[in-house]
Amino acid sequence: MKVSREVKVALLVLLGIALFLYLFTFLKGKNIFSDNNTYYTQFDYNALSPSSPVTIKGNKIGKVEDISYDYQTGKTIVEFSVNPKLKFSKNSIARLYPTGLMGGNALSIVDANDGDLAKPGDYIQSEVKQGLMSSLESSLPKVTSGLDGTLESTDTLVNNLNALLQDDSEKGLKNAIAELNTTLKSFASTSYSVQGMIKNNEEKISSILDNFDKTSKDLNALTTELKDAGLSNTIGELNKTISSLQNLLATIDNGEGTLGKLMKDEALYDNLEAASKELQLLLLDIKLHPARYRRILSKKEIPYEEPTEEQINNN
Repeated sequence: MKVSREVKVALLVLLGIALFLYLFTFLKGKNIFSDNNTYYTQFDYNALSPSSPVTIKGNKIGKVEDISYDYQTGKTIVEFSVNPKLKFSKNSIARLYPTGLMGGNALSIVDANDGDLAKPGDYIQSEVKQGLMSSLESSLPKVTSGLDGTLESTDTLVNNLNALLQDDSEKGLKNAIAELNTTLKSFASTSYSVQGMIKNNEEKISSILDNFDKTSKDLNALTTELKDAGLSNTIGELNKTISSLQNLLATIDNGEGTLGKLMKDEALYDNLEAASKELQLLLLDIKLHPARYRRILSKKEIPYEEPTEEQINNN
């Protein structure tokens, strides 16, 4: 079968157009024959470029395919593709980070690892990692303001030192150095005196330390003996006894028991007082009239005579 010249020309034109489209998309960072999965994210501004790398844990796994501006939200929409072997969560973060000091940025996938896998076409949350130069740029005004204050303080200090070095009065640097030397000599003399006193009383100091050591040992032995003697148990029993005594006093104060009733029952007290008086009169009558009680078995009854006040007072 013979192919005509027109067909050959048409095929060459189609091949040329296809090659042109492929080269054009390739130069833009796209590969029409790629089977990578495509995802989206968005930022407040654009710091990327097509074909910027997409990494995970420092390993390149894809690239930025397209960047567009959303006129409704004012966001920069970033389309990126990754190797289909990569499985990550849709709750992961697409982090924009600088790749060097002189510029250049890339995307990094920070996987959430929660099992909820992302699907092609999903939007991934984004964040921006501040670079070193941006950090220095934001901190530079504070640093320069602090440096200005430090330079002013240094300048003031240097001027004061110059004035001090040029001062020949009694308050000058020479006088201060002389007073410092005198103070150091006095301190040295004092230290020598202390050393001499320690050296002269070395035996006494050693004896004091020995006595202190013996005293500490005796005190330790005493505490051991008290511990072995059961001092804690004795104190515990004493506490129990005191508690029992307190309970007894509380019972008496509340009028409970025999002692409590004697302390609180006035009628019982009056009865005891009356009985005591009658017993006193009986004893007095026995003393005054003993014959009456010697003849207690006889039929003759001796009438009772109440003693007079004089007899009661005399007895």
